[in-house]
Amino acid sequence: MEGNSSDASPARGRTTDSLKGKIAIVTGAARGLGKAIATALVRAGAAVVVNDIDKEGGEATARGLVDGGGEALFHHGDVSNVEDVARLIRMTVDRYTRIDILVNNAGLQYVAPLAEFPVEKWNYLIGVMLSGSFFATKYAFPHMQARRYGRIINISSANGLVASEFKCAYVSAKHGLIGLTKATALEGAPHNITAVAVCPSFVRTELVEKQIPEQAKYRGISEQEVVEKIVLGPVALKRVLEPEEVAALVAFLCTDAAQGITGSAIPIDCGWTAH
Repeated sequence: MEGNSSDASPARGRTTDSLKGKIAIVTGAARGLGKAIATALVRAGAAVVVNDIDKEGGEATARGLVDGGGEALFHHGDVSNVEDVARLIRMTVDRYTRIDILVNNAGLQYVAPLAEFPVEKWNYLIGVMLSGSFFATKYAFPHMQARRYGRIINISSANGLVASEFKCAYVSAKHGLIGLTKATALEGAPHNITAVAVCPSFVRTELVEKQIPEQAKYRGISEQEVVEKIVLGPVALKRVLEPEEVAALVAFLCTDAAQGITGSAIPIDCGWTAH
């Protein structure tokens, strides 16, 4: 995908101890944005449980974090399956006795006109991105409540704030995730549990790359035009985000410096929602 790249990402290569001793779960962390988030949290001192349906990719991510000097382990599971999520939370607590940080990142995309959108695809996208985030929050919340501490970060999207054609399930799930964030923030406040939704524009990941041909198909334009008009057109900075940029924001939101931020939907969208 074309578009200017930021070589000065604030998370790349930086190691701090701002999250030293914290225990984090990151879903959908085998690759892309989830992997970048897990890496940023480990570099900030947290131990990270990497969860993904992709066993090989998830194991590789966790192994790479350990080889880099961090603490990480892998849990294989599908977040749309409530039993898998319950096992994830139980395994984390059994291993570390607590959960300090939960990053609900797992996501996927399917592009089709609304009238042609397969019901099974709708159910699965909603299941992974909205129901899966609810499941993880539901089971992690009592452990955070017991210790009177928690940071819950939900990876929404600019499409959680504004809509786009041909992505009805994704747009609906991401809008719903902001509602879940707000409800969680209100219930979590008495227990020192914060909840924030992060809303990126297009990020340079496989998830974004894969939707370009489908966007071209349904819009009747070339893939290059999709990049120019759909990916870069809405944003003021005329570039895609790098995963490390979003990961740096997530890591900050997990620190004590961000303890006053809760119930918010924070855009990191290159100016998309400034219109």
